[in-house]
Amino acid sequence: MIKTKMAVRIRLTRMGAKKKPFYRIVAADSEAPRDGKFIDILGHYDPMKDPAIIKVDKGKIDSWLERGARISDSVKSLLKKQGMLKPQSTTG
Repeated sequence: MIKTKMAVRIRLTRMGAKKKPFYRIVAADSEAPRDGKFIDILGHYDPMKDPAIIKVDKGKIDSWLERGARISDSVKSLLKKQGMLKPQSTTG
């Protein structure tokens, strides 16, 4: 049996009805379809509410980041809005 190493991404998966989306923040294999299988649910995002609702389990996010998961750009911007990620400096 051959085991392959999985690349995990923290990303959004779309849920809800037509024209009424909400999103789960999940840890998923990077090659899995957007709305396909995922490994763990880390939170949710509802852009239809005013103001938009973002709920995240910081402990789970930190755990996945320690294991080497990469964050998608959309989730990264949501986490920055929540103050969970610090903006990276552009000076080097």
